[in-house]
Amino acid sequence: MQDPQPVVTEPCLLGEGPIWVADAQALYWTDIKGRRLHAYFPDSGQHQSWEAPFRVGSIVPTRSGGFIGACDSGFFEVDSDFAHFRIIGEPEPDRPDNRFNDGKTDPHGRFWAGTMDDTETAACGALFRLDHNRTWARIDDGYRVTNGPAFSSDGRVMYHCDSAQQIIYAYDVDGLGNASGRRVFARFAEADGYPDGMTVDRAGDLWVAFWDGWCLRRLSPSGEIAQTLAMPVQRPTSCAFGGPAADRLYITSSALGLDLADQPLAGSLFEFRPDVGGFASKPFGG
Repeated sequence: MQDPQPVVTEPCLLGEGPIWVADAQALYWTDIKGRRLHAYFPDSGQHQSWEAPFRVGSIVPTRSGGFIGACDSGFFEVDSDFAHFRIIGEPEPDRPDNRFNDGKTDPHGRFWAGTMDDTETAACGALFRLDHNRTWARIDDGYRVTNGPAFSSDGRVMYHCDSAQQIIYAYDVDGLGNASGRRVFARFAEADGYPDGMTVDRAGDLWVAFWDGWCLRRLSPSGEIAQTLAMPVQRPTSCAFGGPAADRLYITSSALGLDLADQPLAGSLFEFRPDVGGFASKPFGG
């Protein structure tokens, strides 16, 4: 099995939120700290990037065109050329030191995203669900650093982690988007690194990037480590399946706090061909 290969080596300070956009046949991702958005087109090898007016934690395409996402203060929408950004909601006006981090759609096209304390010290982050009508609900609270989520293929199980606490939780999710039964899915030690962004494959296994762990880990539905994928960078941040057959795993990374002389690929985007494919993300349904 081939090792992960760098496909875009322009370093991101904090690469995050990879998502495959079928209409463009491209992998999109964000550089939160660099305030940029990126796209990689595998057929041509082309890479594009755009400046953002704020820190963008995640974006997802919408069914009607363009994108929605989560940023410093709330949810926003933007056209497909990333020219016109508009805030559509600020769910935490009472928590001015929070910012949104990672986010993703579920199989029903609802957008889930978490907030975190920008200093990564207070447990004041929360998990939100943005519905098709663009109203939101706070689903859970008390996180230090939210990351994920990821969903089982039927949408009945959601995984979400508190990276700072090194815990991945699992929730039961019903057809209306109600999440319940939070439980510890997996817990890690300091030497393991910090669980970050993640995705589920067709076998039901969870692929998790580990900040400061130099690896991705593939966890079975029971939370056991089924595979460890070594990375040439210290801080892989997230992963998503992409390509026309959703058989390529794209991995973002961070150069934040690292010396590029020692880690020249830090902050790059990587491509890996695992022995199992995944699922294309659903566009936001609103």
